[in-house]
Amino acid sequence: MNKQQIPVIVLAGFLGSGKTTLLNHLLHRSGGSRIGAIVNDFGSIEIDAMSVAGQLGDSTVSLGNGCLCCAVDASELDEYLERLARPSAGIDVIVIEASGLAEPQELVKMLLASENPHIVYGGLVEVVDAAEFEATRERHPEVDRHLGVADLVVVNKADRVPREEHERVLGVVRGLAGRAAVVAASFGRVDVELFFDRAPVGERVGQLSFDDLRDEDDLRDEGDLRGDDGPRDQAEPSDGCRHHDHLHSAYESLSFVSEAPMGPRPLMALLDSRPEGLYRIKGYVDFGPSDPANRYAVHAVGRFLRFYPEPWAPGEPRLTQLVLIGSDIDVPALEKGLEACREYAPQADEHGMWGVLRYVQEPDADEPDADGPDGDELDADEPDAEPAR
Repeated sequence: MNKQQIPVIVLAGFLGSGKTTLLNHLLHRSGGSRIGAIVNDFGSIEIDAMSVAGQLGDSTVSLGNGCLCCAVDASELDEYLERLARPSAGIDVIVIEASGLAEPQELVKMLLASENPHIVYGGLVEVVDAAEFEATRERHPEVDRHLGVADLVVVNKADRVPREEHERVLGVVRGLAGRAAVVAASFGRVDVELFFDRAPVGERVGQLSFDDLRDEDDLRDEGDLRGDDGPRDQAEPSDGCRHHDHLHSAYESLSFVSEAPMGPRPLMALLDSRPEGLYRIKGYVDFGPSDPANRYAVHAVGRFLRFYPEPWAPGEPRLTQLVLIGSDIDVPALEKGLEACREYAPQADEHGMWGVLRYVQEPDADEPDADGPDGDELDADEPDAEPAR
């Protein structure tokens, strides 16, 4: 991915699902990565922003008293993002924590409409309260639609329901989430590799370093302020085993390296039909004689895909190096599919790169519209639409 473009992740979910807890977990487990946050409380007292701002300092933008999707337009959101994405801030990833009543689809459209050259869409993460899932669906049937457009669904508070009920909720969520990856979590603990790449442990990044923060013995109460949605959760039990490094959200990853160039046609056929649950793809691709001057950085999250051509460095080994991360994915089948894309006797293909170039941003393009690769607007009723931004 272009090093000048910072992934912007939308963190959504209804009141009390545990968004702020998850965000605070990311902050504490980020290694040396620098995180900026836009926190959108629904109400005039910005409780969530207070809890996050203490850890982020001036890298927090707080928006209170209204839903972000209704309170600002795309140009205003750009202004807030510019404060965090300016190169001098040195931030690696931005998380927008939406209010519990926000419309996530609208936030995604606003991001895709952004003209800020320093950011790139990093995915829609929907947080679900396993204990309140059915009650939430009854009160807010739109949750089904929200799950259908998510890139990653975190079924939180797994510790609060019996195993059988948790498995049932997971099954229902997977049915509603379509191609999205679905992971279970307690206390918002998901592996940060699903969200961003941690910088080397010990890296010092000034006020944005979380390596110097002590591990909290008492985590803040689970979830957002719940209002009328139920009581606040009890604090994490002090059982002497916090499992900070042994998270309860199973996922699989595949590392793939090839000295042989990849065929653009078979690789795009594989990527365009990538399986449900495959959440992130990152790395570099060598297309050999189809473009001998460049390697292609690839950034994919959920249905979003983009390539970044960049010149090979003199003497640099010409390799394809990819990491694929997902939940409930068939790793051997993916590896076999990638191996089938190798071309051991490649020949230049005049039109072979067209499929790749659909997902390359033109350097001077303003890209004002949230369009798919064929010019179709991203639609809430069409969860499989792939933004080409």
